[in-house]
Amino acid sequence: MIKKLTLENILFLDIETVPEQPIFSGLSETKQHLWEQKSQYQRGEISAEEFYERAGIWAEFGKIICISVGYFTFHGNVRQFRVTSFFGDEVKILKDFKNLLTSHFNQIKHLLCAHNGKEFDFPYIARRMIINNIELPEKLNLFGKKPWEVPHLDTLELWKFGDYKNYTSLKLLTNVLGIPSPKDDIDGSQVYKVYYQENGLERIITYCEKDTIAVAQVFLRLRGESILDETEIIHA
Repeated sequence: MIKKLTLENILFLDIETVPEQPIFSGLSETKQHLWEQKSQYQRGEISAEEFYERAGIWAEFGKIICISVGYFTFHGNVRQFRVTSFFGDEVKILKDFKNLLTSHFNQIKHLLCAHNGKEFDFPYIARRMIINNIELPEKLNLFGKKPWEVPHLDTLELWKFGDYKNYTSLKLLTNVLGIPSPKDDIDGSQVYKVYYQENGLERIITYCEKDTIAVAQVFLRLRGESILDETEIIHA
């Protein structure tokens, strides 16, 4: 089935998120209390304030700072993978991403693909759009859709082959499949520090784009095709 999909119809993506405020005390008292409640089972003996740097993984307490996307183009025998990023102000990021979907990936044949996207990237983007009063584009509006009507692909799900107990990180998957690692500078656990303490958005954008490329590479391997080389990757 996966080999029947047309690569040009797939938009590969990855997102990077951080807590909505640089520090816990930047939250309102109400939001601080809500965070204490929300995180109580995950943080164990760690205080809510100390645990706050991990708040970016929850859409209710975090925000998106970068969405990187990539798509294939073919000109005769020449294959290219074009990558670009939306970054900076979250509302602008979300509106620009929505405009891409509605303008170029709005048909039934079009699909979105991410690693662990069904559990994280896709719902996170949708929730942040609703929080920011942005109407959901059709590709993210899943209300009333049957499972087979959802236009999302997930390389984690594809790798599970029906095994619901298994979680495989993108870093591990690229390693076992012989794909260059996207985690050669920072990883997800360092994004908070790089963004808020080091003002390193450019590093985060590069990291996000590498993850997007890695998702496409994994998808190619799952199809039994050769992975991209550097000459085929175009940063727009």
